[in-house]
Amino acid sequence: MTDSAALIAHLRQLANASSHEAAEAEAPDAWLADGLAKGQLHEIFAVDDADGACAAGFAVALTLAARGTPLLWLRNQDTERAAGRLHGPGLIEMGLNPAALVLAVVEDDAALLRAAADAARCPGLATLIVEGRGRMPGYDLTATRRLMLAAEVSGVTILALRVDAEPSPTAAATRWGVTPALSARLEADAPGAPAFDVELLRRRRGPAGTRWRVEWNRDTQSFDPAPLSGASLPLGVDRAAARMPPAPVRRPR
Repeated sequence: MTDSAALIAHLRQLANASSHEAAEAEAPDAWLADGLAKGQLHEIFAVDDADGACAAGFAVALTLAARGTPLLWLRNQDTERAAGRLHGPGLIEMGLNPAALVLAVVEDDAALLRAAADAARCPGLATLIVEGRGRMPGYDLTATRRLMLAAEVSGVTILALRVDAEPSPTAAATRWGVTPALSARLEADAPGAPAFDVELLRRRRGPAGTRWRVEWNRDTQSFDPAPLSGASLPLGVDRAAARMPPAPVRRPR
């Protein structure tokens, strides 16, 4: 083998090793096992109103995976009327201690963003969920930059839960789309663990577009690959998963 051919072979070997390491880093457990990056603003989208409860469950699971309590959950009166009150037994079933949750219902979107800006500066919190529905005109690039800066200083992780809304430009570190997935039945036809189809829609300084199907494991307080996929890999890799792909998060255009 000539010197140039040997050099090319060596470079290819290095490239293949780097690609393998990058793929390992992109596995769902690397992103979700310990929750999202702390002291940052992250967005969770349920484009359809009917998926709001699923997105809320995903936000709770992320909080618990990061050991992110105490938790302050902010919502406005319109959300309270449209979606109903938070279901206490359901939160407990997810593994959330009610003593670790403070719920605040404010008048409107403007009050919601003001309260979020104040809460984001409170280092006594671990996680802040800001739940809004529809367009929320005040939730823009300027407002989200303020939230991000406050989170970086205080260390509070902010989860912006957007229901029945389309993504728009913001300063969020990551943006996730979530839809419900079928749970695997347990013995005696008992309901299975909560399952989610998750898509990384946006990520600062990195690629996006990866999709996974995961289950929430209440006992370990972590995400597991859903039984359908069988491995911590994007769904398209597994043939069994490909036969039953996740519902698209984005609406067709």
